[in-house]
Amino acid sequence: MLELDPDVAAYLGTRQDNWVPMHEAGVEAARAALNALPRRPGPDMHSVEDRVVDGPHGPLPLRIYRPVDAPDLPAIVYFHGGGLVIGSVDTFDILARMLAQAAEAVVVSVDYRLAPEHRYPVATDEAYFSVQWLGANAADLGVDPARIAVAGDSAGATLAAGAALQIREEGGVPLVFQLHIYAGIDRDDTRPSVLEFADGPIITAGDFAWTKNLYLGDDPGADHPYGVPSLAEDLSGLPATIIVTASHDPSRDGAEEYGHRLRDAGVQTAVLRYPGVAHGFLMHADRHVRARLALAEIGGLMRAKFMFG
Repeated sequence: MLELDPDVAAYLGTRQDNWVPMHEAGVEAARAALNALPRRPGPDMHSVEDRVVDGPHGPLPLRIYRPVDAPDLPAIVYFHGGGLVIGSVDTFDILARMLAQAAEAVVVSVDYRLAPEHRYPVATDEAYFSVQWLGANAADLGVDPARIAVAGDSAGATLAAGAALQIREEGGVPLVFQLHIYAGIDRDDTRPSVLEFADGPIITAGDFAWTKNLYLGDDPGADHPYGVPSLAEDLSGLPATIIVTASHDPSRDGAEEYGHRLRDAGVQTAVLRYPGVAHGFLMHADRHVRARLALAEIGGLMRAKFMFG
C-alpha cells in the first residue's frame, strides 16, 4: 500500500488517541467533535456576507465570499461535507475561502439542513434551489450569469452532482462545470477502496454507510439519482467535470468510476487522484504541501473552465 504523505501522517498521529468514528460516536457527539476542532483562518477576502433567503424548506442561510473587488466574476455554489449529518458554513469556512481564491470566483456556501432531522430530499432540494437563486440574483451579486458552477466535498459533492442532474432533467441555470472533491457518490460497500480503507484514516466505511442511511433511509431500493447520482443511467449532457480523489479513502473508487462513466458519456472530465492523502485533505491546504499543490492544480482547471468553457 502506498505510504501516507509525511504531513498527513504527522497530522493523523495527533488524532489517534481520541479519535472515534462518527457512526460509533453518534450524531450529537460527531457534531460536537467537528465544532470543537480549531478553526484556522483562510485566505483574506474582499468581502464575506451572510444572507438568509427564503428556501424551499424555510429560511436558508448562505455565506457569500468575494475574493476581489471586480465586476462580473464567475461564481461557484459550494456544498460542504460532513455526510449531510454534520458540518456548516462555519466549520468549512476555510475550504470555501480557498476555493474562492483558487478559482478567482465568488463562492456561495450553502448552510443546508442536516439529517437525521431533515432527510432526503431536503438538502437535495436546497442544493438545486441555491443554484437557481444565484442565477436569479447574479446582477445583484455582481456575478456573470453565464459563468456559474457547482462544487462540493464529500457528501457535498453528492449534492453538487445531484443538482447537475436535476438541472439537466428539469431545467435551470446552465453550469460551466461541476467539481466533486472526494465524493461519496454511491452506496456500494464492495469496492476495493471501501474494503482497503474500511477503518480509515479520517473516515470509515461504517461512517459512510451510517450517514447515507440517516439521510437516504435504510432501503437502497428506494434511492433516486438526485440523492445517489451513480444510479443515473445516462450521464450525457452534464457539464464538464473535475473529479478529485484521495489515495487513502473509502470513497475513491466510486468517485473515479463516476468520472470514467462521464467520460464514456462524452462529458469533458478530469479525474485527479492525489497520492498519500486521505479524505478531507484539502481542508489542510494551508499547512500540507501536497494539499497546496492539489489546490493549485484544481484552481488552474477551474479558472480555465470559467475562461474557455
